[in-house]
Amino acid sequence: MDFNLNYLLNFPYVTILSCQQQEELIILKLDFLNEGISCPHCQTYTDNLHQNRPILVRDLSILGQPVYLKVPRRQFICPNCGKYPTEILEWIEPRRNYTKRYEEYIYERVKELTVEQVSRTEKLSPEQVQNIFSRKADQKKRLVNARKTKLR
Repeated sequence: MDFNLNYLLNFPYVTILSCQQQEELIILKLDFLNEGISCPHCQTYTDNLHQNRPILVRDLSILGQPVYLKVPRRQFICPNCGKYPTEILEWIEPRRNYTKRYEEYIYERVKELTVEQVSRTEKLSPEQVQNIFSRKADQKKRLVNARKTKLR
């Protein structure tokens, strides 16, 4: 059987460089398959890398073990407008340390259990769980309101 973690991860233009188990968690070191980005300011393609600062991002657990993704956070220099855009990743909200799917998972769990129960099972602080839940609830509320406005 051909078992490919890249396929299971299901992120565009991402490959897994390594998989490490440390104590009771798994760390997947990621790399990007694309060389550059389109500048969000002027839409010019750039592959002029300015810096790369990896971050740890929590993702869904595998076999009951917490998973963290070591994600390269690449900042480029745009040759056209001179700005320094950071690569936008569609699977992580800006300035967050959780994948969108993990935040959705936490949101759904809190709807079924208490914040404290989710906090214990996910090894997060109650504040982290509450913040994730509140942020997702606000997003869903705005989405519903936007749909209602469109229908009018």
